[in-house]
Amino acid sequence: MQFTNKTAIITGAGKGIGKAAAQALAKQGVRLGLLARSASDLEALQHELKQNYGVDVFYAAADVSKPEEVKPASAQLIEQLGVVDILINNAGIATFGTVLDMDPAEWERIIQVNLMGTYYVTRAVLPAMLERKQGDIINVASTAGERGFATGSAYCASKFAVMGLTEALFHEVRKSNIRVTALTPSTVNTELAAKAGLPIGEEDRMMQPEDVAQLIVSALMLPPRVVMKTAGILTTNPQ
Repeated sequence: MQFTNKTAIITGAGKGIGKAAAQALAKQGVRLGLLARSASDLEALQHELKQNYGVDVFYAAADVSKPEEVKPASAQLIEQLGVVDILINNAGIATFGTVLDMDPAEWERIIQVNLMGTYYVTRAVLPAMLERKQGDIINVASTAGERGFATGSAYCASKFAVMGLTEALFHEVRKSNIRVTALTPSTVNTELAAKAGLPIGEEDRMMQPEDVAQLIVSALMLPPRVVMKTAGILTTNPQ
């Protein structure tokens, strides 16, 4: 892909992988629409990216699990960007506990954000991609979407579902020249992982958000005639 004049919407853009992806794409000259719950995080990132890379950056604050917020926020970003070439569904949350210990409301909240958020934003952006018969959709899943683990029922269920959604969408839209990719990183050294109590380890040994962002850029740089359907990335030697 040639990144000149390309546009992208990134969810969960205020922190972690989303922020790193925004920085990596801005460096390539991509015009950005940033979506997350915290307007202050997005405003700070907008200022940083404009100052460092001179690209157009717009943002809208919304909870991706709420369609009544996703719809106007997505419409605003699409209007500001003109077209959307790339959608990166990255927004996600994680807490852990056994099936019996975790509050059912929290279990459902994880499904709503990680799965339904991906669905709602995709549904808002996809029609214009289909009309233009081009686009890239990258869903940030997890190794937890490939294998389960104790205390991870909600998170694993959400990420397995994202993998299923991605697989189905891949087959729906590939004839329209739209590439759909699922990324499955293992634990990434982010604020989300730290708050969830995951072993993020030392910075020089554990996967960083910038590593995942580099994989995102690499997937997008492939010639349009091919697609990276699924890509895993793991820490080489975790602690």
